[in-house]
Amino acid sequence: MKSLIVDDARVVRLALRGIMQQLGWQVVEAENGKQAMEQLQRNHDIGLILLDWHMPVMNGYDFLVSLRASPEYVEEPKVIMVTTEASMPSILKAISAGANEYIMKPFDADMIQEKLGMLGLPV
Repeated sequence: MKSLIVDDARVVRLALRGIMQQLGWQVVEAENGKQAMEQLQRNHDIGLILLDWHMPVMNGYDFLVSLRASPEYVEEPKVIMVTTEASMPSILKAISAGANEYIMKPFDADMIQEKLGMLGLPV
């Protein structure tokens, strides 16, 4: 299965890439929501998006709203927010916009694996 990691921080993308590849996932990356949309156009087999909130050009929340507004992306791919945005109103806002799960940074491999399992995705 293929995942899309969307984060403006290279070190976070590298960490997530390592975790996902260890779990047997293929990985593509984007630095912001605009690039993520472009990756979705090129990769029709993405089953999971790991999405940061705070990014330049197009932030994660705006990307999520745009993604779920498109009829082909209403249910899939699954989206896990991976962000420093820790307030309950922000979490509820993201879930209401279509995020399937939410992880607060810092994260570790066990947290990612647990969320994948909760979504019924390969771990």
